[in-house]
Amino acid sequence: MTTPAGRAPTERADAARNRLRILDAARRLLAADGFAELSLDAVAKEAGVGVGTVYRRFHNRAGLVYALIEDNETRFQEAFARHCEDGAPSARERLRAFLHGMAELVDDNRELLLLAEASAPAGRYHSTPFRRHHEQIVTMVAELAPGVDAAYLADLLLMAYTPGLFDFQRTERGWDVDRIKGGLDALVAGIGAAARTDRPT
Repeated sequence: MTTPAGRAPTERADAARNRLRILDAARRLLAADGFAELSLDAVAKEAGVGVGTVYRRFHNRAGLVYALIEDNETRFQEAFARHCEDGAPSARERLRAFLHGMAELVDDNRELLLLAEASAPAGRYHSTPFRRHHEQIVTMVAELAPGVDAAYLADLLLMAYTPGLFDFQRTERGWDVDRIKGGLDALVAGIGAAARTDRPT
């Protein structure tokens, strides 16, 4: 089947359904047994599809892990887009909602993200989701506080979601996600205050 230049082939309906079934099955197994027990054979059985279907689609466990991360990222972006369409929130409100959503996303995907971080410690900074998050935060920070170094502040804010640090805060320090969100709120307030201080009187 040919497609227009530059456009990826449209996924067949049955293939799309199988993909969703496989990813949902993998999430159920992760929630029940953790990553150590996750195998493509077990996922195929849970999803009710042939093992070959899973292997052809994801190749190995790492491929499945990254597909789960990307699928969860897509869901996060869709939810954030819906929030931005609801009442045209200010830059501060959008940034706060984005950072809160990121905290929930990382918490829900800690095991997967820790595995990805262990496999390639610096890989996160070159990944498509990280670049996307950085661009989105830069845009919102620049709108909230014109004149600040939005790119540097975006890096600092994204450091809060480093998988190893986030997991340490949740497990070793016993912090809940609301405490992390509260800290992020303080940073957003500080950025806004810095912008007001720098304005000429």
